[in-house]
Amino acid sequence: MRFRPLLCIPFLLLTACLPSPPSKVIGVVPKGAGHVFWLTVKAGAQKAAAEAGYTVEWNAPTLEVDASRQKDIVDSMITRRLAGIALAPVERKALAGTVDRGHNAGIPMAVFDSDVDTPNRLTYVATDNRAGGRMAARRLAEGLGGKGKVALIGFMPGSASTMEREAGFREEMQARFPGIQIVVESFGMANRAKAMAITENALTAYPDLAGIFADNESSSAGALQAIKSRQARKVKFVAFDANEQFIEDLRTGWIDAIVLQDPYQMGYEAVKAITTRLGGGAPAPRRDLPATLVHLGNLDAKDIPPLILPAAQKQLTQAVH
Repeated sequence: MRFRPLLCIPFLLLTACLPSPPSKVIGVVPKGAGHVFWLTVKAGAQKAAAEAGYTVEWNAPTLEVDASRQKDIVDSMITRRLAGIALAPVERKALAGTVDRGHNAGIPMAVFDSDVDTPNRLTYVATDNRAGGRMAARRLAEGLGGKGKVALIGFMPGSASTMEREAGFREEMQARFPGIQIVVESFGMANRAKAMAITENALTAYPDLAGIFADNESSSAGALQAIKSRQARKVKFVAFDANEQFIEDLRTGWIDAIVLQDPYQMGYEAVKAITTRLGGGAPAPRRDLPATLVHLGNLDAKDIPPLILPAAQKQLTQAVH
């Protein structure tokens, strides 16, 4: 009986030295989790993961402006050595070091929706945001006959995706519509009440304000609330991203047009890039997805991709869960 513990020692040493099995979990970390947009990203990510035999660990900061919390979430995934991580960075500089850390640990780091300031990402999958901003500018300017005062309500400083939209909007106005003046530029900071207050102040400061572009869902929601409260139907409003209420307001004339993305494809392509790398392949370093301009004239047209519409997104996410 004395020798039994000794016989077990080599076995225990051998067990301790065996490598842990590779993770079959891919982390997906969006900017937030409250909007149907992000849940649609999740559905696409789960589809791509399942096709390759992986599962998704989904986690996000409560506030879409909380870069510190997002960094903590990704750092935890890196420490636990998940198979790969797909990240939509809240802020392009703040998350760069985190992406570098994952890359240096040998974890494929895919970036989606909004870019990050490091070359160490596996791929970047996003809407062509600059083109989306130009698209919004053309719609707004043409609806105003090429002249008038407009307001631009953004998301937050440092968010790469919305900064691209804002840049595209300004560039298009300056190049093609010199009669348009952008008299207000401000940030809603993912806060509908703040975006509403900005819009109300703009309407007060400029009684002749002719148009508004809001470049994200929360800013669009706040701006729309202000327009409705002031009964400012004369103000042409172009939104970016949507929910079911936005579509109803498009039908009733409160919104002139909405620039929509394809969140399902975004999530799918980001995770697909990771599984491709894990399988020994080489994914494309960048994938630009087209934006779609939806207005009353084409809302029910057959060429509008169904999954970009909020009702289809909601139905999809409910089916997944």
